[in-house]
Amino acid sequence: MKTLIAVLLCTALCWDGLNALCPDPATLTDVNGGKVCARMFSRSTVIYAQSCVGDSLDSYSGDDIPTISLLWNNRVSALVVSRFCSLTVWSRFRKQGVKRKFSAGIQHRLKDVGQGLGILRDWDNDISGYMCEC
Repeated sequence: MKTLIAVLLCTALCWDGLNALCPDPATLTDVNGGKVCARMFSRSTVIYAQSCVGDSLDSYSGDDIPTISLLWNNRVSALVVSRFCSLTVWSRFRKQGVKRKFSAGIQHRLKDVGQGLGILRDWDNDISGYMCEC
């Protein structure tokens, strides 16, 4: 019985540690300590502990990017939005196509987020413009 309790306790504690790859929305900052509105990542997996990896793109409050750079077009697979902030994304350049607003928190896998009723696409690798507000 003690072994079972120890295993369950370790699993709970280890699981929290495994999610540490995605930054905490409450303390999302850049390398200089400046507040980041949202951070987008190029890779994610079905295992949340392995999400929020690969290249990352920071967005700051007030950023309004109707046409994302070609380097990032259709490459975002996971994202983290800071507390008290929101990230609005579009599926096409110049704020065209499907629109979605992400509130503060972690989205480990954009493949799990559909674009809407009757639309068979998800948001994985389908962001072409964004706006971030805090």
